Amino acid sequence: MTNQDIRCNQDFPKIGIRPTIDGRRKGVRESLEDVTMSLAKAVANFLSNELRYPNGQAVECVIADTCIGGVAEAASAADKFAKAGVGVSITVTPCWCYGSETMDMDASLPKAIWGFNGTERPGAVYLAAVLSAHAQKGLPAFGIYGHDVQDMNDPSIPQDVQEKLLRFAKAGMAAALMKGKSYLSIGSVSMGIAGSMIDPDFFQEYLGMRNEYVDMSELTRRIEEEIYDPEEFKLAMAWVKENCKEGSDNNAESLQTSREQKDKDWETVVKMTQIVRDLMVGNPRLGELGFGEEAMGHNAIVSGFQGQRQWTDHFPNGDFLEAMLNSSFDWNGIRAPYQVATENDSLNGVTMLFGNLLTNTAQIFADVRTYWSPDAVKRVTGHELSGVAEHGLLHLINSGSATLDGTGEQMQDGQPVMKPFWEITPEDADNCLKAVSWRPAAVEYFRGGGFSSCFLTRGGMPVTMSRLNLVKGLGPVLQIAEGYTVELPKDVHDTLDQRTDSTWPTTWFAPVLTGKGAFKDVYSVMDNWGANHGAICYGHIGADLITLASILRIPVSMHNVKEEEIFRPRAWGSFGTAEPESADYRACQTFGPLYK
Repeated sequence: MTNQDIRCNQDFPKIGIRPTIDGRRKGVRESLEDVTMSLAKAVANFLSNELRYPNGQAVECVIADTCIGGVAEAASAADKFAKAGVGVSITVTPCWCYGSETMDMDASLPKAIWGFNGTERPGAVYLAAVLSAHAQKGLPAFGIYGHDVQDMNDPSIPQDVQEKLLRFAKAGMAAALMKGKSYLSIGSVSMGIAGSMIDPDFFQEYLGMRNEYVDMSELTRRIEEEIYDPEEFKLAMAWVKENCKEGSDNNAESLQTSREQKDKDWETVVKMTQIVRDLMVGNPRLGELGFGEEAMGHNAIVSGFQGQRQWTDHFPNGDFLEAMLNSSFDWNGIRAPYQVATENDSLNGVTMLFGNLLTNTAQIFADVRTYWSPDAVKRVTGHELSGVAEHGLLHLINSGSATLDGTGEQMQDGQPVMKPFWEITPEDADNCLKAVSWRPAAVEYFRGGGFSSCFLTRGGMPVTMSRLNLVKGLGPVLQIAEGYTVELPKDVHDTLDQRTDSTWPTTWFAPVLTGKGAFKDVYSVMDNWGANHGAICYGHIGADLITLASILRIPVSMHNVKEEEIFRPRAWGSFGTAEPESADYRACQTFGPLYK
């Protein structure tokens, strides 16, 4: 039977902790050894307790064998980190050290420095000196400086330092987890959507990823030659019949397919799901069945399926495969979600990947379809919007590819949430499945049939919508909008939803407004959005996305994150502090992509 743990059988990148110290012997260094190493161990324990890998295990930290007082010990630490697979570097010190001799010089490692704010020894002075060296050498680093002075013998990590350590470490690990992986393009350009015109230079230079390409005919070959696990297929079909309720057929009677054809379509979409997963990550079971090459997969951390139109004009659509792989559960049980972009929109797929790596939760793929003003809602339904929706709503809806976690039927303390898979209960998964009906695809769109998931996201969840765009001459830019899901009265939702394809899943979204710029009002958010798609992540993660973007050297073109939550490398301040957004563009352009 297919092994769902294959993605866990790898060495994840680790966080390297570098305790730096004043190298002067005969009294100075000796007096600082214990407190410096204790500081490193405290940071390592804190991060391992707070952060998880995509498989749910605690993030592993590696501490340099000795305190680093000079270049020889810095080189020794670098060698240890390289052998241990360190992907993120954090330097800690309570004292003065020799900056250019002790600093981390690996240009590809995201790096931060915590200079202990104490008066006994000048750790903060070292922080300023070494950050200056980092900027001068073109190796941007994050500076962490506690707000309040601590005593030298105080082993605690202040709350503000904890927040910065976590924000940096989460973003740094996200960057490290992408490095060396693949984006798998299944098919090519869908309906002229620019995001599915894969830009390999972007993936290579900004993300450290490679691109893999498979024609959609590979699905046909594997279906016809039965290159999939037949035992898993039987299990999956039994599970689908029990858990995936088929909804009503909205097609005109003359266009509806027979029961026999619908049953064949179910078999096809289940096989498509198995095959796309196997294409992404491989499947040792295929090797047992004699398909050694196919068993390897493409080392893909994210993929996209073209679907429309060359596939969907003839075969069942990809909505089921995308929705199920994007979810945190299937016939094999509860497991980590995959990231699969509808219409092979690689830029939305990467944005989904950002959200997933920062939170370990499933992501909603959606069209940013319609802005509904309060006046328009009242005119059409008679309903007056209130609460977080009082200034209007965005209708997020796509053809049925959104994660089923997006129903909001996972509960925590009586509130709807989207959880990392290791926190999801069988009851959570069952509630999500019960909230979804699988509607026969609208054949005007999908001539080959298939099934689209239909659900309504529960209101009250904090979420972040984001989108990566490519601009000629500029490169990648990131857009971020924090807000909340909204639950409308049933009759109001039905009236609005039936104006478009009501067989598709809907998320009503109210962005948080700031009263200025792109967040002056809800209309402005819609008007400034750079593409037809958006990725929606549970939680307000805008600050984490900004930190990750700065690590990758991707400027942020719009966001509604509070200024005090923004954390970028210290060198960004050298490009101007009065207009941080403009400074971000200049810094990213000057330093260039992480893997240039």
